[in-house]
Amino acid sequence: MKDTALLIIDMINDFDFKHGSTLAHKCKEIVPAIINLKILANQHDIPIIYINDHYNIWQTDMEKIIAHCSNTLNKDWLNDISPVKNDYFLIKPHYSAFYETPLNTLLGYLKIQSLILTGIAGNICVLFTANDAHMRNYKLYVPHNCIASNCDKDNEHALRVMTHILKADTSHSTLLFTQ
Repeated sequence: MKDTALLIIDMINDFDFKHGSTLAHKCKEIVPAIINLKILANQHDIPIIYINDHYNIWQTDMEKIIAHCSNTLNKDWLNDISPVKNDYFLIKPHYSAFYETPLNTLLGYLKIQSLILTGIAGNICVLFTANDAHMRNYKLYVPHNCIASNCDKDNEHALRVMTHILKADTSHSTLLFTQ
């Protein structure tokens, strides 16, 4: 997995939208698995790249974005999932982590060929990112226990699309480093 990067999509989130509290609760459930992947990524020298909405801040300043997003919906886990010193942090203007961002250039610089996608919403930002990654010929891993959507049915549909159309491996995250 030396040519792999871990992407953490939109986990720094204010959940200030319809069904935001539902998604915040689902995020709390996937945080431990993502943290475990971060630990494994660090042990294997795999770069960790956060790609996040900008919240009209329009600066790649993770402290400002974390401060903006901190609230009662994520207070129990936001600090645990937040980027640390050696993590990369990018902002995005829309759903896909590739759309109008330097992500593809960064991945090329790091010589990445495979991506592990995690985060929210599985049926929107993770799916759009997976589609764009597939179109750029990245091998995809999308651990089913590391993405969440407002609606479980929509999340399951997104996982089916990523598995069958985008050829993503959606195995449980604990299986990633044993293959």
